[in-house]
Amino acid sequence: MCDTLSVRWTIIPQIAPQPWTACSGCGGLRAFQSSGKIRLNANGRKLDAWLIYKCLTCEKTWNRPIFERQNVRDIDPLVFAALQSNDPQWIRTESFNLEALRSRSKRVDEFSEFDIEKERLSETGDWTKLKIELKAPFPISTRLDRLLASELKLSRKQLQTLHDRGTLRSNSDRADILRRRIKTGTQITIDLSAETNREQSWKPLATGSP
Repeated sequence: MCDTLSVRWTIIPQIAPQPWTACSGCGGLRAFQSSGKIRLNANGRKLDAWLIYKCLTCEKTWNRPIFERQNVRDIDPLVFAALQSNDPQWIRTESFNLEALRSRSKRVDEFSEFDIEKERLSETGDWTKLKIELKAPFPISTRLDRLLASELKLSRKQLQTLHDRGTLRSNSDRADILRRRIKTGTQITIDLSAETNREQSWKPLATGSP
């Protein structure tokens, strides 16, 4: 679009989800956090793999199964190499595996704190629309309206008004998109043709640079 400033926002949560489980040290349910370490156990051609968690209160460990009794030949070579080397990036990705955590724990705490990387994709000198593409490498509990409000310095009420008027649009047909969690692939377009301070106010907020 020749009248559009396009940006991509990559949202990276600061804290991985924390499951609650019985702690042998505390004698009750406690929150655990990932230690960033993998434990492996080989039994012939079978392999067990766990992600080690530590109690936030006493640091007792809990091993959350990644897989059990898996034939080594059936394991993706890249995954096998990551497990053997305790690859930090692979482990961080696995620590955000909400489906696996919820299958082992009835309570999993999520956190809304995040870092954000803003990338300018394209723009024209006389742009009147702002298009924001969202990328979320890990699951995050932050709602779309909270993200936009904090980054564009608007209230949630203002955002809802823009949405109701059709000034703010998304590539989703959900009427409640602003109240949904951030997801990769979400696109927001805001018509700013009536705004006179696009360059001075909106652009720095959208791009993260003057």
